[in-house]
Amino acid sequence: MSPMMRATTDNGLLAPVPDADGAPFWDFAARGELRIQICSDCREPRFPPRPCCPKCHSFTSSWRLTSGTGHIWSYVRPHPPLLPGYAAHAPYNVVLVELADAPGIRLVGNLVASPDAEIDSAAPEDLRIGAAVRAVFPRVQGMTLPRWTPERS
Repeated sequence: MSPMMRATTDNGLLAPVPDADGAPFWDFAARGELRIQICSDCREPRFPPRPCCPKCHSFTSSWRLTSGTGHIWSYVRPHPPLLPGYAAHAPYNVVLVELADAPGIRLVGNLVASPDAEIDSAAPEDLRIGAAVRAVFPRVQGMTLPRWTPERS
């Protein structure tokens, strides 16, 4: 969630800093909903949230509920970690997930073994391009951070 992830928590992990455009995303996540901004005129989904549609240049938008499913489009396993707060979790993963019902919309997060698991909990075999995943919404240090779990068939 690149431009919205700037601050760090007390333990040095990245924390969201919602702006006016992105605040609804975090409000919905706190309710356990993965919603994305869509243009009210041309219906084009967009992420990250912004005031103007890049396709038709409209300034009207709404928030559409998604299925919360997708697939791993790309991933990295930083070791050593880029920030000191992540040292205890290394090696951990950072995934880029393309949403199933909004192709082209990709969200950054971590693949975890279960909703309340740590960022280094995913089994290595679950971390592969194309793997099906589902959004989960754990509370982490007083905030809700969307993460991803493997979708079992």
